[in-house]
Order: sequence, then structure tokens, then C-alpha cells
Amino acid sequence: MGIFVYMLRCSDGSFYVGSATGDDLSPRIVQHNAGYYRGYTFTRRPVVLVWSEHFDRITDGIAAERQIKGWSRAKKEALIRSDWAAISRLAQRRGGLANTPKNHPSQKG
Repeated sequence: MGIFVYMLRCSDGSFYVGSATGDDLSPRIVQHNAGYYRGYTFTRRPVVLVWSEHFDRITDGIAAERQIKGWSRAKKEALIRSDWAAISRLAQRRGGLANTPKNHPSQKG
């Protein structure tokens, strides 16, 4: 089954990071845009999916979601662009590469 971690750009330009179990993320995005969730995105519709990653292990996905939620806007924008050099540089400002998910290219080797 697994879990998707995803990032939405809201109509006000802010980002929302969330997760959804299953093999298809599109129904969750439809639910956000339909106002199904009365949380953060409800008053910031429409939303657009700007990044997602599937994790086979739910615990890995939850850990990544929590980590990304704590990132700066600049780091989230670098993730959207898949700019691993920028993510690495931005992580070094806040305590090293420990803030970068382990499955990303900057952590391989």
C-alpha cells in the first residue's frame, strides 16, 4: 500500500504539506479542492499539487512529512524544483544534512 507525502500550493501562495495512504493521490487532491477538509486548505482553494513522493513504508512517509513541514519556504521551493544542491546548502544553515531526507541524492554515496 504505502503512503504519499505531498505539497500543495494554495491560492494565497502558501504551501501545505500532507500525506495520504494508498496508491493514487489524485482523489485526495480532488477532496482538498472540493472543501472536504475543513483545515488549512479550506479557505485557500483552489490548491495545486506541486510535489509528491511515494514511500513504501508508512513510517518513512510520516517522518518525511514531519520533516518537510519544518522546512523554510526556500527549502520547500528547492524540493519542488528537485534542486538537491540548494536543499543541501539550506540544510547546512540549520544544522547540517541531518535535515535532508535520507533517500534524496544529496544523501547517497
